[in-house]
Amino acid sequence: MNSSRMYDRIFAIFGTVMVFFYFGLATFVLTTDIFRIDKAMRILLAVPLYIYAIYRVFVSYEKIRDSFFRGDKENE
Repeated sequence: MNSSRMYDRIFAIFGTVMVFFYFGLATFVLTTDIFRIDKAMRILLAVPLYIYAIYRVFVSYEKIRDSFFRGDKENE
């Protein structure tokens, strides 16, 4: 395995971990009272985070599929 493929796999896994971070951050912002901001502002902050997390799910899926499953067939 060359180093380029290894970096692609590492970044694909890191992207997947970041998806969980974005979902967790959005949930945290939406449900906590630590920041002392009103409910409308928390919703305005959480909704874009959820949307971005959903977008990253699809991007991470493509990267994992390409780096783990399609790359092996191209080398043969």
